[in-house]
Amino acid sequence: MARIVGVDIPNDKPVGIALTYIYGIGRTTASKICADAKVEAGIRVKDLSDDQMNAIRAEVSKIKTEGDLRREVALNIKRLTEIGCYRGMRHRKGLPVRGQRTKTNARTRKGPRKTIANKKSAPNG
Repeated sequence: MARIVGVDIPNDKPVGIALTYIYGIGRTTASKICADAKVEAGIRVKDLSDDQMNAIRAEVSKIKTEGDLRREVALNIKRLTEIGCYRGMRHRKGLPVRGQRTKTNARTRKGPRKTIANKKSAPNG
């Protein structure tokens, strides 16, 4: 396996797809990296020469990825919670942050349902 920025990328996948295994690199960024490094995105990682691999590493190092990016995101969330803004409160409560509905859906953020027992109504009669 090839190693870029401390991440093992799979040998049997095309370069454009394999680069997305790095946190902070999606399909668009991966194709831009390949274009800047003058490497065809369809070539498999195992077929890359050392020069091509070094060119890709150089391009990836220009982008904020992995640990630095995770740290920045965590600090941004921490800042929002500390200043007590609406988004920070939603992060703190574990609810959707970007205006989604919560009456139905939002199960990913809220977790599994916590059933609340209903009070049985008295029979009419």
